[in-house]
Amino acid sequence: MYKRPRRLPANTLERPQKDLQRQQLMVRWWRGLTAFVSRPVRASRWLYKPLLWRIKKRARHLAEMSDRQLDDYIAELRQTLRRDGLTGTGVVHSFALIREVAGRELGMWHFDVQLLGGLAILHGNIGQMQTGEGKTLTATLPVAAAGLAGIPVHLVTVNDYLTARDAELMTPVYARLGLSVGVIVQGLSVEERQQQYSCDVVYCTNNELAFDYLKDSILLKGRAHPLHLHALRLQPGYRAAEQASLQQLMLRGLHFAVVDEADGVLLDEARTPLIISGEEVPQDAQQQVYMQAMALLPELEEGKDYRILRQQRQIEMTPDGEQQALYITRNLGPLWQGRVRRLELLRQSLTALHLFEKDRHYLIDEGKVVIIDEHTGRMMPDRTWEKGLHQLIEIKEGCELSAPRETLASISFQNFFRHYHHLSGMTGTAEEVTGELWRVYALPVVNIPTHKNSRRKLLSQRVYASDDLKWQAVAERAVELQAKGRPVLIGTQSLAASEYLSEQLHAGGIEHQLLNARQDAAEAAIVAAAGEPGRITIATSMAGRGTDIKLSDTVEAQGGLHVIITGLHDSSRVDRQLRGRCARQGDQGSYEFMLSLEDSVLSSRWGTVSGYVQRLPLPGWLKNKLALAIIRYCQRRLEKDHEQLRKTLLQNDEQQRELLSFTNQRV
Repeated sequence: MYKRPRRLPANTLERPQKDLQRQQLMVRWWRGLTAFVSRPVRASRWLYKPLLWRIKKRARHLAEMSDRQLDDYIAELRQTLRRDGLTGTGVVHSFALIREVAGRELGMWHFDVQLLGGLAILHGNIGQMQTGEGKTLTATLPVAAAGLAGIPVHLVTVNDYLTARDAELMTPVYARLGLSVGVIVQGLSVEERQQQYSCDVVYCTNNELAFDYLKDSILLKGRAHPLHLHALRLQPGYRAAEQASLQQLMLRGLHFAVVDEADGVLLDEARTPLIISGEEVPQDAQQQVYMQAMALLPELEEGKDYRILRQQRQIEMTPDGEQQALYITRNLGPLWQGRVRRLELLRQSLTALHLFEKDRHYLIDEGKVVIIDEHTGRMMPDRTWEKGLHQLIEIKEGCELSAPRETLASISFQNFFRHYHHLSGMTGTAEEVTGELWRVYALPVVNIPTHKNSRRKLLSQRVYASDDLKWQAVAERAVELQAKGRPVLIGTQSLAASEYLSEQLHAGGIEHQLLNARQDAAEAAIVAAAGEPGRITIATSMAGRGTDIKLSDTVEAQGGLHVIITGLHDSSRVDRQLRGRCARQGDQGSYEFMLSLEDSVLSSRWGTVSGYVQRLPLPGWLKNKLALAIIRYCQRRLEKDHEQLRKTLLQNDEQQRELLSFTNQRV
């Protein structure tokens, strides 16, 4: 058995250097061992089984209480938790109480697996619960328990629709427990946000929350330490203007956060820096530079002067291309001075031209370029690209040129969420990124079993030589299933692909529903109808997270909802979410892949290889299998590239934190 190192004697400096090195080595080994051991123990759901048994035993006692007795017990337990905190006994009693209240108010008593998920989340883990297992109800357990203990709680979701929906559904539970519920969505004023953030439980999106944090950081101007703020408020002679600025703060701090769809928020969106900009300041000279840069692009030749690295989403200038770029910009204005600036302007212009596609990465709405969130498929009207990229795309699309904005503050999600005292989350797709979640956030993943055995079936995986053949086959397959009375959900990678398929179905007189960024206001109604007999719904990844498609008994008897995945995303977890729309909670359901050798997940090099495979004198099933293997390989490569980008961003954040620590600033 390992014995902890003895305490160093007073004459340590006189001891041999070798003994000191051995002592330090043993201390480092011990710390590393305890850190390694703490992860699997904390990540084991068996650790929470004894608590589950105690909760169920306590629940039987609560079920016998009258409503009045239960209300008295709520008040008593709330005082106890605020005095003693979330002890083991306090957790057992609070979870049993929340389960009973949810049953009486909503008619939904938490299943055992939901109680396990809630315990894992409360203890600072990512609870991996399969799609359809009721994560919305599960979240009430740790959230309400922390709220009863007097801890301000943020429940973070991925979009305004889910924020408002989940808060509305669960408010009766919180209200019965005596907890207030706040909702943060786009369009609220500062006063409204302050009022919502003052509630015990706040439902909010990751974007709104992080931007409000940045706005508060600007007001604080480096005076973020609690003792500093307290002293400023107490100082009688402090300037009235400074006192007034402190009254504009919205957040009460970053105490306790539960992140829904944690892999999407904490990892997928980590590559996008959040930036607070000042007022638009028209700069005619700078706008002229952007127009000049786009006009010079025909003088650069792909392959000779630059290469398009689609998997890395980068433009690489060749040595010849650098010389050509410097030559064609030699006689331009003063803003073109400097070799690095000239090359970067042209590289950014090539990026706007080749790597950002209309109706995939952005759309044109009322004459303006509006970004489409690549992870949710929704419009992001308040977000713009930085470093002139947004203006370059506006020039590309012939839109009115917006003025660049000055950056006032910025932060990444990786940096932001690590400020919380307690961080946890839940998702159905954390298996592939378990190591990264632990490395970046020290969050273990606890795998929670399903309430009922899954009946989801994979029917086929087919690869077609071209997109035209694929879309024709998809339409025929949808009609075939529609004739059998089964609802069909067709998942596409982009807005453009969804609208193209919709046009094909319209041309064939096939009735269907379309859900993408242009119909986000009608999302709830479209999703609610997607499970009706014979209904065909085309959707981007908007329908992939947080939505539940209800099925009738007739549909269940026909085999349930069928999902057709028409293209692999950059992340396999998005595909898992999409196929998770079917066969939820033990229902019947099936899915299939109908892919193409022209899918965007294939790089140009591997697209050529897969095309060569199709021409080989091999049986059709074997060529299909080889092509599918190549597509899967390219997807894994993309996932690795994205992970490396997130790792680089994290390293940059750490370096920035070290630099700013000397000036007492926060990022």
